[in-house]
Amino acid sequence: DPGELFVIRNAGNIIPPYGSANGGEGASMEYALQALNIDQIIICGHNHCGAMKGLLKLNKLQEDLPLVYDWLKHTEATRRILKDCYSGYEGDDLVEIAAAENILTQIDNLETYPIVRSRLQQGKLHIYGWLYEIESGEVQAYNPATEQFEPPQSQLYPEDLGDAADSNKVEVKPGRFVKSSAPPVKTTELTPPANTYQPVPLGSNWLSPEQANRIYRGSN
Repeated sequence: DPGELFVIRNAGNIIPPYGSANGGEGASMEYALQALNIDQIIICGHNHCGAMKGLLKLNKLQEDLPLVYDWLKHTEATRRILKDCYSGYEGDDLVEIAAAENILTQIDNLETYPIVRSRLQQGKLHIYGWLYEIESGEVQAYNPATEQFEPPQSQLYPEDLGDAADSNKVEVKPGRFVKSSAPPVKTTELTPPANTYQPVPLGSNWLSPEQANRIYRGSN
């Protein structure tokens, strides 16, 4: 239904740490929590992320894209993790790792906000990290218990578990996942549609496949 989602979108799904920037992300999040009383926050990244490609060559951006350079500095922790922990990876593999690690960095950044910390402590807020795969539409959710991205169907609210929560003595920690005994729902294999693109007249709002590819996957 309209109004069920309050969406904030930006390059790199970045939430600057509290006090580091007086921007729209913090203000929008504060409004959503205080005025709209939301109880779930999802930080959703995606594969082929252009911002993460930029992060991997951050120093090269300073001259030509100074605003992008300054923005990506808010996720310096991700860059450092990649440098120190994933030195054996490169290319597309490293970009995919960056997208996943960056989601966790932004959860850490989000938890620096006083209102977020307060809601988590009261058990009134749950934070989720999702990784979206563009090709298939599949979503993986981060599970802190296993430190893996998993199908989100196996990660439920305690109230969704019903009597099972008591019988299994599930320990509920505010703002964290609860691992249920329900098996993950099998993801249906998706077959990419045939390329039926036809040229369109100038002035049309439709994008060519090449344009869409640049927009959704970022530049190399």
